[in-house]
Amino acid sequence: ETWTGLSPATNMDFESTSERILVLGIKELTSANAAAVKDDVRRCIRPGHRSLDIDMSDVRILDSSGLGTLIALHKFMCQQNGLVRIMNPTPIVEQVLELTRLHRLLEITRQ
Repeated sequence: ETWTGLSPATNMDFESTSERILVLGIKELTSANAAAVKDDVRRCIRPGHRSLDIDMSDVRILDSSGLGTLIALHKFMCQQNGLVRIMNPTPIVEQVLELTRLHRLLEITRQ
């Protein structure tokens, strides 16, 4: 099951299986779109989803609001007995996650 761009503010793509949801197409995660990204992703999570994978290979900007969104999604997935994985982060995203020590909270994966 695949669905696309739930909001003009996010323009994200989603790919879903019974246990996993993959978020693609995020270019930036800032105060301009962080709330919309969080809302759209949460709306797509279904009972049974154990993994929220966020592809960050195209993300060029990540600010404190974006970090707040990642933390909120982590908390939401923990309530579902699931986890958040950051997939293929750009060097700047990886640096921000390490500086804020969020790399200890969120799993970082490269594929």
